[in-house]
Amino acid sequence: MNVIIITGASSGMGAEFALQLDNTFNSIDEIWLIARRKEAMLEVAQYLEHTTRVLDMDVTNEAHMKRLENLLAAEKPVIRMLVNCAGYGIMGDFSTSDIHDELGMIDVNCRALTQMTYLCLPYMKKNSRIIQLASSAAFLPQPNFAVYAATKSYVYSFSRALNQELRSKKIYVTAVCPGPVDTPFFDIAEKNGSTLAVKKLTMARADLVVEKAIADSYHKREKSVYGPWIKSFEAAAKAVPHSIILEIMRFLK
Repeated sequence: MNVIIITGASSGMGAEFALQLDNTFNSIDEIWLIARRKEAMLEVAQYLEHTTRVLDMDVTNEAHMKRLENLLAAEKPVIRMLVNCAGYGIMGDFSTSDIHDELGMIDVNCRALTQMTYLCLPYMKKNSRIIQLASSAAFLPQPNFAVYAATKSYVYSFSRALNQELRSKKIYVTAVCPGPVDTPFFDIAEKNGSTLAVKKLTMARADLVVEKAIADSYHKREKSVYGPWIKSFEAAAKAVPHSIILEIMRFLK
């Protein structure tokens, strides 16, 4: 049985990946959707042509992850694609933030993503793909978004290194590094603070970001960066000392 597994599949980028991958692959038997909100995933599933399995799980819950591990061991699917979209960000000054929110970002964005990848790898074979949702925040430290940016730097670094490790097995990893995307992400992110106005001006459509990510994964690219604004930001983060960019960001705040 050939499957696609998508985390964070109840809304936003995860739901968009489900919709587009459903239309992309003919050789897939099932799409497995993973998130906490079962009803929202069932709503996504009704638009999919493939047989869809809805797994209401919290990826930070060890008992839930053990349930997934047991399911994989019992059914032994061939995972043709793993898409790790589960994650969140909280803006605001670190010293006055809720520490549970900050640690939760590390748990979901880093720990759970790493564990999910580890659990799925034994069931992947030649030409399987992994898509990890990083962020353009991975390119540069982000004041007032400090922990989130650090977690996405981890995802970016981990994905690029893993891509090199797995190339001998012909399994390919793509880190997706979008800027602001028009999803419910900011409903949570801005509960304690607001993003730079310039970021709102670069807001991208989720369907276009996902379309490019799927194409870049198909072409075995290690990263996917959508749009001229974010590509320019990446280039600047490489060419200009970070201290200068951070000073500019402070001025624009």
